[in-house]
Amino acid sequence: MKRRAGRAASAGLASLLALVAACTPPVDPGYRELLGGGETGVLQPQATTLGPGDRLAIRVYQDEKLGGEFAVASDGTISFPLVGKVEVQGLTCSHVEDDLVERLAAGYIRTPSVTCSVVAFNSKKIFVFGEVKEPGAFVFEDSMSVVQAVTLAGGFSDRAAPNETALVRTVAGEKRRVRIPMEQILRGEVENLLLLPGDILFVPTSIY
Repeated sequence: MKRRAGRAASAGLASLLALVAACTPPVDPGYRELLGGGETGVLQPQATTLGPGDRLAIRVYQDEKLGGEFAVASDGTISFPLVGKVEVQGLTCSHVEDDLVERLAAGYIRTPSVTCSVVAFNSKKIFVFGEVKEPGAFVFEDSMSVVQAVTLAGGFSDRAAPNETALVRTVAGEKRRVRIPMEQILRGEVENLLLLPGDILFVPTSIY
């Protein structure tokens, strides 16, 4: 009798596992394309490079009046005293320091000493909306992944449908939408996707 009950339990477990597997949708081909760096995949940017909207604090030790706080304009430049427009988009603060030292040394200050620091990173953010505990915008970080973004948003809510999470990414001016196989990622069956600045994650409500 016990043996028969054991066989029945095993059969029930096998049926349950089969049902779970059947309920898990296949991985979106668009997601695999992103992992492979295909048409919709692009190189990972550095989180520390500057862009429009970022705010910088720059100090020139030989002349305090030259320094101050500067906002990166939409064209990726700042307007700096004496030297005029300076292209900073795609540069780090260290590069900006070197550039300003070179420009100021060319006829303005004999041996300039310049420091640059970021007051606020506004140019690179990712967005998490829907059924997470703390939806909103988050500052992009190097090697930021889908799982990390959801964690920053407080994790999934009780009403979330994790495996229906959607990623919206703009590539070459065109918006692409792919389904994120979150359950397979958490089980270690699928690679965790790295995000790009501007990516949007949306977690829908479960229908169950």
